[in-house]
Amino acid sequence: MRKITAVLALVGLFTFQACEGPMGPEGPQGIPGEDGVNILGTTYEVEIDFTPENNHSDLFQFPAANVESDVILVYRLAGVDDGRDIWTMLPQNFFFQEGVLIYNFDFTLDDFSIFMDGPIDYELLGPDWTDGQIFRVVVVPSDFPAARIDFSDYEATMKMLDIEDADFLRLDSSK
Repeated sequence: MRKITAVLALVGLFTFQACEGPMGPEGPQGIPGEDGVNILGTTYEVEIDFTPENNHSDLFQFPAANVESDVILVYRLAGVDDGRDIWTMLPQNFFFQEGVLIYNFDFTLDDFSIFMDGPIDYELLGPDWTDGQIFRVVVVPSDFPAARIDFSDYEATMKMLDIEDADFLRLDSSK
């Protein structure tokens, strides 16, 4: 008897679930919500020649004020593959027989510095490592939504922040 009741209940459940009736009356308009926040990362592009004269580093001023909790991401143009730029996140390490080269950066609210670091004689490096190095700097706003994103993935980061190549402002050295 219990099996028959269970089967009838299941059939009834499916039958009533499939029924559609006329739409009921619309309720009153709710309270308007707050305006959304347009989260846009500020972006910059710089070119650096790492030389003994500039102590293998360069300093740049942010044109706009940052918030203390903003995060700065820096990417280096590592090459081109089939016409597509290859961007790698700093810090970036390279291991040579003579030592380790590290491209690194630091920042304050007002400026940022990109520099060569590591226990290697920079004079041993060829111009491919020191001349015309291009970096992209992305300021991720402090109110960026809590999302799972791999910031080392340049393409995913640009897509999440809705940044295109044309959005990068070219900066000149502060030195």
